[in-house]
Amino acid sequence: MNFDLTAEQQQIRDTFARFCDERIAPQAAALDEAHAFPRALFGELAGLGLFAMRYPEADGGAGTGLVEFCLAVAEIARGSMSLAAACTMQSLMGTKFLHMLGDADIRSRLFAPALRGERIGTICMTEPNAGSDLDSIATAARRVDGGYVLDGQKTWITSAPVADFFTVFARAGEEKKLTIFLVERDFAGLVVGREIHKMGVWALPTSEVVFDGCFVPHTHRLSREEGDGEAHLRKTLAEIRIVTAAMALGVARAAAAEAVRYAGERRQFGKPINRFQAIQFKLAEMATDLEAATRLVHYAAWLYDAGRPHHKEAAMAKLCATETAATVCDKAARVFASYGYAMDYPVQRYLRDVRFTLIGGGTSEILKLIIAKGLSA
Repeated sequence: MNFDLTAEQQQIRDTFARFCDERIAPQAAALDEAHAFPRALFGELAGLGLFAMRYPEADGGAGTGLVEFCLAVAEIARGSMSLAAACTMQSLMGTKFLHMLGDADIRSRLFAPALRGERIGTICMTEPNAGSDLDSIATAARRVDGGYVLDGQKTWITSAPVADFFTVFARAGEEKKLTIFLVERDFAGLVVGREIHKMGVWALPTSEVVFDGCFVPHTHRLSREEGDGEAHLRKTLAEIRIVTAAMALGVARAAAAEAVRYAGERRQFGKPINRFQAIQFKLAEMATDLEAATRLVHYAAWLYDAGRPHHKEAAMAKLCATETAATVCDKAARVFASYGYAMDYPVQRYLRDVRFTLIGGGTSEILKLIIAKGLSA
């Protein structure tokens, strides 16, 4: 593929880069320390059309490709991983199944307002005993007159404390297979539980969600048939992995840039520390590794947009980019030495936040299994 950006792609990247520099970066530390959902910036990004990018123009979207979306998300993550993660949830997992499977009423009441940032959506898959192992999902949906009753517990639900609707994976039917349901915030039996306090992405609220006899009308079973949930989910996993990789690139670029800046300012033994070979090696390694990871992520996104086989490459991109980003953030903190451990500089936030990308979309160990399987296919 040609790695040169088109004029449209360059414009998209420049637009979000400018927004990051002017609006996100100046507020990022304060947002993080407030541990509060960045609602104002979230709304401003909706106004820029971010949430509509991945949907067809006929449905109120912008019809842009995954490459373009990754360019935008990486710039947002460069300013704030919390904001990037919240926006990614809204743009993809939080709204995708409503677009794919929702009826006209759901699309007009929830999907369309979500693209405008007026409603917030999230997805409920992970459970206390079910992460990578989808077969262990235990939330049950029992059929009753007019719909279903959901019982079960979900955890690590992004944006749950502020969400207006929840896409829920539960087991239904005689064969107890995964089925997709839409639960609105005011449904009786939906309980947003305790908030999970994390080491990073502090401005991204995450909590447990409990379904205690929660009645869901038949119109809110998004699945066309009971048990088709896993098939729909697997169609979206590659997209999620590639976008997570792009977020990792964004925060790593921020860390690398801070390291370069600091190395030019900090003086030891009468000269800037960027004159010492030990520091030069770190900076060179960070730049090289980031360039390689960026190429792989863009290639995977390009394959996706071109409709070519991409699942193995999506796993490779996520594995490479997130592990690289974690290493880059660590090296950046080492350039700062003791100040890399101080809250005075943003590098400590990058080091904390980057670990978020190692988990979402599949752990590195799961990704390696997927890649190995793809090699023998």
